[in-house]
Amino acid sequence: MIKKGLSRLGTFFLYLVSLLPFWFLYLVSDLLFVILYYLTRYRRKVVKENLTNSFPEKSEEERNQIERKYYKYMADLMVETIKSVSMSAKSVRRRMICTNPELMEHYFSQGKSIMAAAGHYANWEMACLSFGFLTNNRRVIVYKPQSNVVFTDFFNRTRSRFGATMISMRQTLRKMIEYKNELTFTVLASDQTPAREDAKYFTDFLNQQTAVFLGIEKLTKVVDCVVIFYRIDLVKRGHYTYTFVPLVEDPKNTKPYEITEIHVKYLETLIREKPEYWLWSHRRWKIKPEDVKK
Repeated sequence: MIKKGLSRLGTFFLYLVSLLPFWFLYLVSDLLFVILYYLTRYRRKVVKENLTNSFPEKSEEERNQIERKYYKYMADLMVETIKSVSMSAKSVRRRMICTNPELMEHYFSQGKSIMAAAGHYANWEMACLSFGFLTNNRRVIVYKPQSNVVFTDFFNRTRSRFGATMISMRQTLRKMIEYKNELTFTVLASDQTPAREDAKYFTDFLNQQTAVFLGIEKLTKVVDCVVIFYRIDLVKRGHYTYTFVPLVEDPKNTKPYEITEIHVKYLETLIREKPEYWLWSHRRWKIKPEDVKK
């Protein structure tokens, strides 16, 4: 009870902070960068190891530059995520712009649902908010529940403010079958780390054997929907565009793991273009192939 009470107090505090204007929150972000990067050195060892293993061809100086840019952007992402709790629809529309919304309607007009692969790249949270303005068909966001139920519910309410349906990863297949007769736009993270018992397939991703989440491939073959990637690009501080990139239009005629390889490789290409916007502080490679074999 005490833990839940503190968590609710924490979410109320986040809501109050979200009411602050962007210009002030970016001042907070500048200070937060100094704290994370220089003072607490938050996960610096993890980030440095991930960058070293991912970009062995780059010099140490180049990797250090990426590391510093990453921490500056991570501080911005933190305050922007908090701001998203109370952002108005007008503000979201102005700050997160889709470059090709017509692609969504192109597939819907053919009676095809859409599965969108995403990465923990740039401001994926604000992008989720903006999906509510693109179509009247059902919008589904698949999420991984966190250990803190109060915070999970709090951020799910934020993400669904403009009409999205939130589905837990464990319920995805059942729900997608339930929605099979509807036109749906579903978003899943393509770089989500699977649970150890679900680590059935490894691929080369950023120069490392990486356990990959097979949910996108399994779901698209069951419900027979097209696969796209939603690519987010930072235009300037707090302003983004995102683009729908077609990947697979006929999933049932693909080979095993072909869909997985396609969306993972696209994400890798995106990361290599501007690596500072990916979530490098995540322990993405904690599951090794040899661990699973044992």
